[in-house]
Amino acid sequence: MPPTKFEMMAEQEKIEIKPYSKQELASLYKIGVRSMTTWLQPFEKAIGKRHGRYYNMKQVRYIFDKLGLPGD
Repeated sequence: MPPTKFEMMAEQEKIEIKPYSKQELASLYKIGVRSMTTWLQPFEKAIGKRHGRYYNMKQVRYIFDKLGLPGD
């Protein structure tokens, strides 16, 4: 599968597409965990359930696609 626009931008920004916990995502976006939960709430069904504490790579790509890359 060819890289998406966000994957190419992530490479340039040095943001790795890997499994992240909600706390790690919040830290990337420089917000609190409660704010991260609020931001993700409209996309809960599309994102799906976490695997343990972590969102998988496909879910992280979707989150970056919907919220934009951290630091933009």
